[in-house]
Amino acid sequence: MQFSLKSVKTQLAIFLAGFAAYIIIAGNDKGFLLSLLVATAVTVGFEALFLLITKKKVTVTESSIVTGLILGFVLTIDQRNWFGIYFAAAFFAIALKHILRIKGKHIFNPAASGVVLAMFFFAAQTAWKGTYLWYALLPAGLYFAYKMRKLEVLLGYGVTALGLFAIQALVKGHDLSHIFGYLSYFFIFIMLIEPKTTPVTEVGKIVFGVITAVLIFVFNSSGARCDAELSGLLLANMAVPVLSSWKQKVWGK
Repeated sequence: MQFSLKSVKTQLAIFLAGFAAYIIIAGNDKGFLLSLLVATAVTVGFEALFLLITKKKVTVTESSIVTGLILGFVLTIDQRNWFGIYFAAAFFAIALKHILRIKGKHIFNPAASGVVLAMFFFAAQTAWKGTYLWYALLPAGLYFAYKMRKLEVLLGYGVTALGLFAIQALVKGHDLSHIFGYLSYFFIFIMLIEPKTTPVTEVGKIVFGVITAVLIFVFNSSGARCDAELSGLLLANMAVPVLSSWKQKVWGK
């Protein structure tokens, strides 16, 4: 187990822990604390077990800690058999990460795949703790997107999502200022920019953001019975191998 403050994953884990601490203290939310502890513990445990079986060594990884913390933020503890649901979500997240791979890289966002499969098989419910606290998530998210070289993903997603929701608001006669309330900031600034399951080329990253925004808008507008953000993200993940092959530059470098 090796961690470095220079690692973006370590920094993200520290931010998520600090952000969670703020929410827990501000709201005296002991349930959320338990949610985080359980989700992180089982996710780290599954990753360590898988690495023990495949590589014959016990390792605690930064990515498993981040995935576990995200599961704690997204899933709610206020449901029947919550521990079994967290257990299942962590297992799905780690299993798909290591099994479904193309050219050595996993396809689907681990936390998103874990939550969606837990919702499908066990009727899991989501909470999205702190997702509207934009004043904390926006600056942190911009920093992490810059460090991960995913600012283009945010650009494609932000322009498309705001444009679509603005058109919808105008058609329905709603105040345009309300469109910012449609955005899930935790999803955008923490999950959307996950480095391993997003494209590596500039154009590919922009198109990925656009595709994700369109899918989420369609799911929300159609009243689909699914988590729009997570479902849209997983579908967009499927296009990443193709998008990563696009070599065009957008900044004229």
